[in-house]
This record gives sequence, structure tokens and C-alpha cells, in this order.
Amino acid sequence: MDKLVEREPATRNRLAAAPALAVQFFLIPLAVVGVTALVYVGFRSLLADDRRPEDYLAEIRTGGTNRRWPAAYELSRLMADPAVRDDRTLGPALVDAFKASAADDPKVRTYLALAIGRLDPPLPPEAVTALTEALAGAQGETQVSVIWALGSSGDPAVVSTLQPLYGSSDAGIRKMVVYALGALPGDAQIVTLRTALQDPAPDVRWNAAVALARHDRRDGIPVIGEMLDRAFVEQKVTVEGRQRADEDPVAEVLISGLRAAAALREESLRSSIETLSRQDRSVKVRQAALEALKVMG
Repeated sequence: MDKLVEREPATRNRLAAAPALAVQFFLIPLAVVGVTALVYVGFRSLLADDRRPEDYLAEIRTGGTNRRWPAAYELSRLMADPAVRDDRTLGPALVDAFKASAADDPKVRTYLALAIGRLDPPLPPEAVTALTEALAGAQGETQVSVIWALGSSGDPAVVSTLQPLYGSSDAGIRKMVVYALGALPGDAQIVTLRTALQDPAPDVRWNAAVALARHDRRDGIPVIGEMLDRAFVEQKVTVEGRQRADEDPVAEVLISGLRAAAALREESLRSSIETLSRQDRSVKVRQAALEALKVMG
């Protein structure tokens, strides 16, 4: 998340690489995106750039109230580095810190969940167990982060834990659940993803269509068609939660739809893609449309 999930080298299992998918293929809840941007702007200068994961973990264990959660945030960012993730001793240490954070500031647990989710899948079994147990008492941003981390686990057994959460009245929770289910391998979640195509929240429907495309399912093609209609998307997307002037949530939806259409090589959407490649006001959208046409041949 450049955003909470940052762009990472594509070295993981295609279905399990949740952090990369979040930026490149899925729409992530704006609430999660926003909290990271705010933290980055306000607290980046609190910690030194050259600290190691062990230094942040020590800060989380022994630091004061105003030092622990910024340390957890910086640690979650550091986990984007493949060289850091290569340390196989880091996973157990993160899990131990996450377990110990149950009574701590919720932000500490939020960012530790993100750090665990960035471990190369499959996650250690103790990590999946700790995250699953944390779901029962998690709320708000912490719950969203735990769901995301479970979606990053690569463990198809997690599907049965996440599916009931789609019944949440919170559209942000449903959106993250759909994302996580789409990132996990297997077919057990397909029925839930198909149901989500009828969700009253547009971005939940869009996530469901993209998730189905990741599983090579074509059920979401009509919804993907909506995602390629700028006028329609502009009616549904608001700027609420936008933290930077260069953020363009409409373009993000269009680009996600273009990548889903390209993955399915859906010829019925070619006309819409060609229109975007020539006429859309966003250079990024036009470029994504040209890339989609290239994939489709």
C-alpha cells in the first residue's frame, strides 16, 4: 500500500501476492489508505532511516506510548524491502510482538498486522493463528489490517474465516474482505465474490469483479464494463478520504477495470478500452488502456 500496501517486486505466488495486487489490481479501502498518508506526513521524521527491524521491535517492546506505534508503522514500511523479508527470523519476532500488543494502542496492532502481511507467503502457521484470533476483538482500522494480512497469507483455509465478515454493515470491511478473498487461492470463495457483484456499494462490486477476474471467472464482466465508463465512475466516486492532491480515485478505478479486462482478454470491452486509450484525460489511464490492448492483441 503506497498506501498501506506498497509496490513490491513480483517474486511471489501470483494469487498470494496480496500487497502487489493491492496496488496493481485491486481497489483498497480509502480509510486504510488515508491513515497511512497522515502518519507518513506527521511522523516520518520521528525515526531514523537507517534503523533495522530489530531496532523497531525493541522500540515497540520498550518505548513510550508515543514511540511504539510510529515504530510499528516504520517497521511495516520497512517490510516492503525484499532483503528485509529475507530474514527468516523476523516472522516469529513479528508474531510475538503482535501477540504482546493485544492491550496496547490499537495503532501498534494495526501496523504490526501490516508488517506480518508483508512476509513472503505462505505465512508461518503461528502468524495465521494469531491473526485469526485477533479478528474477534479487532475493530476499525485494526480489523481492516488484520483482514488484509490474512488475505496476504496464501492460506486457502483462511477463506472460511473471512467469508462471514462479508455480512458486515460496514462497506469498508466488506470491500477489504472481498479484496482478501480475491487474493487467496482456491475456489471456495467464488460464491461470496459472485454475491458481492450485487453489493449496494459500488467499490465493493468493483473489487468483486476484479477478484473474480483474478480467478479467471467472467461473472463480473458487466461490472468491469461499468468500471471502464468514466462518466459512470465519476458519479459514484467521491474525493472523501483523499489525502494528496495527486490522488485520482476515478483513474484508479478505470485502471483496475482495464487490468481486469486485459486479464480476461474480454473482446466485448475492446471498444471501451480503445476509447479510453484515445480520449481519457488521464495520461495514466490512456497508458493502461494501451497496455490492455497490447495484452489482448
